[in-house]
Amino acid sequence: MRKVLPLFFALLASVHGGPGDKVVGGPYVVNVGSRTATVVWVVETARPSLGTEPGKSDKTAPALRVEKVSFKGLDAGKTYYYDTNGSEEGKGSFKTPPLAAGSYQFVVYGDTRTRHDVHRSVMAAVLKYAQPDFVLHTGDQVADGTDPALWPVFFDIERDLLRKTAFFPALGNHERNSRQWYDFFDSETSYYSFNWGNSHFSVLDSDIGNIGPGLETRQRFWDEQVKWLREDLEKNQKADFRFVMAHHPPMTAVSNRQGDNLHMAAIMPMLVQYNVTAGFFGHDHNYQHYLKSGVHYFITGGGGAPLYDVEKPPEGITKKVASIENFMIVKVDGKTARFEALRLDGQSLDVTELKRP
Repeated sequence: MRKVLPLFFALLASVHGGPGDKVVGGPYVVNVGSRTATVVWVVETARPSLGTEPGKSDKTAPALRVEKVSFKGLDAGKTYYYDTNGSEEGKGSFKTPPLAAGSYQFVVYGDTRTRHDVHRSVMAAVLKYAQPDFVLHTGDQVADGTDPALWPVFFDIERDLLRKTAFFPALGNHERNSRQWYDFFDSETSYYSFNWGNSHFSVLDSDIGNIGPGLETRQRFWDEQVKWLREDLEKNQKADFRFVMAHHPPMTAVSNRQGDNLHMAAIMPMLVQYNVTAGFFGHDHNYQHYLKSGVHYFITGGGGAPLYDVEKPPEGITKKVASIENFMIVKVDGKTARFEALRLDGQSLDVTELKRP
């Protein structure tokens, strides 16, 4: 299999699409494991219009198609380079995770749904100050996941970062549980887990409000997911670090949102039970850091959406809150993990270093 990989990458150009197709997203890489990866790009095949009179166009929207190629038989801890269409814009690279403890870096940010100029500034800062092996996005990639016109904007802003790293997103409430989210990120389920070196990541779907009609449907979905999370954490207890990511945080300093996410607060004892190192969340457009019962909770929702005040931080557990655009860099080196939240000018907001025995 290893010998034919260059041929497969070269063949990507032949399945790129028709002569009228326009690439409006990617290429980017998802579902990266030590032996597998999927290269994805999004193509605009047409731009239909709609009007109240013949020949009059009041609205237009792109017709989007997802192209993807999955690869197996890769080597762990290697950098791979791909070429989807023979042009510079179609090239990129990504790393596969190492099998054992080593040094690696990842970036965390979220809530990039609006204020596209700010979103661009966040991406410029990430590219300037970080060199991530992979990216975690805490959700709300776009303002409405069912609107096809918004996804090309997101992918255009994220392009330079996504073409050099692996992407792991969480589903936010603004994605509206859209079928397009699953297609764009080649996901069959809205929650999943993966390993990177000596770390294990559990990515949750905290947006139960959009999962389906009726309280019974939503509760059944949440119960199934909590059962999955418990089993996932239990079988990954040998990992030096265990991280959980979801869009909705279990606590907040935003006064009018306190108590909103009781389903997330209810799983906090489980995170303690299974020795979770930290959780990453979004939904609140600011930076927050809490420490409770040995688990660190980081809220990094400063990716572009309008900022929220942090006027009522919970007593006894608050480490840092700030109403400011931000992103996080996490560096793992063996059994040491360093968490740093940065402003867009590169100035440090908050630093935490943890060492496993």
